[in-house]
Amino acid sequence: MVEAWRDELTEWLAPFVGMLGDRRRARMCPAYVEGLIGPGDRKSVQPMAMRSPGIGYDQLHHFIGGALWDSAPLEEELCRQADALVGGSAAWLIIDDTALPKKGRASVGVAPQYASALGKNANCQTLVSVTLASNEVPVMIGLRLFLPESWTSNAARMDRAKVPAEVRAYRTKPDIALAEIDRVRSAGVRFGGILADAGYGLSGPFRQALTERGLTWAVGIPYKQKVYPADVAMIFPVAGRGRPRKNYVPDVASRPAQEVLESAKWQTVSWRRGTKGKLSARFAAMRVRVADGPPQRIGDLGQQHLPGEEVWLVGEHRSTGERKYYLSNLPVDTPLRKLAGAIKARWVCEQAHQQLKEELGLDHFEGRSWQGLHRHTLMSMIAFAFLQARRLRAAGREKKEARARRRSRPCLPSGRQS
Repeated sequence: MVEAWRDELTEWLAPFVGMLGDRRRARMCPAYVEGLIGPGDRKSVQPMAMRSPGIGYDQLHHFIGGALWDSAPLEEELCRQADALVGGSAAWLIIDDTALPKKGRASVGVAPQYASALGKNANCQTLVSVTLASNEVPVMIGLRLFLPESWTSNAARMDRAKVPAEVRAYRTKPDIALAEIDRVRSAGVRFGGILADAGYGLSGPFRQALTERGLTWAVGIPYKQKVYPADVAMIFPVAGRGRPRKNYVPDVASRPAQEVLESAKWQTVSWRRGTKGKLSARFAAMRVRVADGPPQRIGDLGQQHLPGEEVWLVGEHRSTGERKYYLSNLPVDTPLRKLAGAIKARWVCEQAHQQLKEELGLDHFEGRSWQGLHRHTLMSMIAFAFLQARRLRAAGREKKEARARRRSRPCLPSGRQS
């Protein structure tokens, strides 16, 4: 059984290994991925080398941290494999981030920052993640390190961690996410829309950049995000005194999303069936225009954002009492159940984060360099994609066998006389 698994891995890795262009690296790549998938509580280089017959620590360490090979072709191949597994118009590209708790301060990107997995500030590295998912099946295709300003403002620190020149300027997480979206699109990954939590959805430039790219999206927002009614009009104010007004202004003031939805019609919506029955919550939705246009002074209100794109504003009341709010540019005729289903599809990426850490050692890397960390995350994603491919094949075989069993069942008598 184990040998069959290894044979499958060797066959599946062949396209990746072929891009490494060196027989020594062609040995190290399968050894590293097998070490991540195989038994053992610790998935850092030393224990993996000890469990790999004929593979030395120095060899494996050099492959992941120092050898001269380009990861871009392997990243493109990962995108192709993921697209073949779950890509298509029904798939979602999910943007999120995950924290790797870390002691000390020498590892690249490590700093006290908010760790969503821990729900608090912690000393950690933060990776912006990109997951392609369809029918509750996630495949991770991007992990890029976020560098806090405490790093980008310290050239000597970045020199020691060997941070490439092209990524040394400070970039926000939404900036990194947009670059990753462009990368996977250029690799031919097919998906129907983008999903992201409020850490990305609160950024007006991020939402606008998605729309400018012609993408469908659904993102979380803070409850205090300002919106206007969909029918807001721009009028020319009459100056009661002083100089004549030069700019048009909205005929109504913007209001927080939470306040706008208080008077909306709420209804219970089920988006899918879980292991314990239907998953449901109360939802409400209405068309609005987001207050993310150019800023302008509006009378006594001071500086305000003008109306931007017309979108859906969606609210969710969970059974726990928690309330969440979202924006989406899904079409105006989209039913509430489909809006809820799109919003809730984002949580499958957390399953991928969890498995990458608990089973594949995503957070076990002990090196300090930019290159070593990103090569380790790439090998972890390749290992995860292989496991998903194997699971999908097994599920397909089970369905095929079930259909065969149904066809082979003898016909039961109807109980009627001929």
